[in-house]
Amino acid sequence: MHIRLALVALLAASVPSVAYAQSEEAVDETNEGPHHLSVISGLTYVEEADETAYTLGIDYEYRVSELLGVGFVAERAFGDVDATTLLAVADFHLIEGLAMQVGPGIEFAESEEFAVGRFGVLYEFELGGGFTISPQAHYDLSELEDAFVFVIGMGRAF
Repeated sequence: MHIRLALVALLAASVPSVAYAQSEEAVDETNEGPHHLSVISGLTYVEEADETAYTLGIDYEYRVSELLGVGFVAERAFGDVDATTLLAVADFHLIEGLAMQVGPGIEFAESEEFAVGRFGVLYEFELGGGFTISPQAHYDLSELEDAFVFVIGMGRAF
């Protein structure tokens, strides 16, 4: 478990150097600007405990270049899974609309704190005027329990 979390931390630590290398490229601002804020809603599923919970949160991204965005995710799972997750993430925009999200964070559950790492994918549909909708699927590695997070993001670039 610690090796997987160390790999996530190592990847996240390399983000600043990638961001600097990509900063010379122009950011595509046809979608209203480099900032993007989404409200996310969906489900968190913990296979080991066979528990599912409603999940609500926010996802912020600053688009450094056409390839890279950096930001944070804050989620709260309600119900069988009772946890709050805070993540620092990098979004790698692979092709138009398709992005991979990865990053380390902290999960607060059962009155304790646990290290967590996220690997995920999302597809962002542009609706016009900077508005977007994005189905997302993530796998969260945690010291407590690994989880699958399936959400829909409703956002706006500005």
